[in-house]
Amino acid sequence: MIRNQITKSGTSIGANYREANRARSKADFSNKISIAESEASETAYWLEIIEELAWAEIQMVQAAMKEANELLAIFTSIGKNMK
Repeated sequence: MIRNQITKSGTSIGANYREANRARSKADFSNKISIAESEASETAYWLEIIEELAWAEIQMVQAAMKEANELLAIFTSIGKNMK
């Protein structure tokens, strides 16, 4: 179950960012960025669970968590600047 969830949320980040860059309006851009932000947050959550359960090599999980959190910070910043 966690494998499916993290696959969905992790790949959704890039898909929604790509869609945001092809947005037809400012509102559409903002919506897609918001979705990417939410998916980055969800991915970080699942990575935390994987780390706590020691289901993968710790260095790999921590590297992925760092990237997810960096993306989350970027999308959060973009969202705040849109307002």
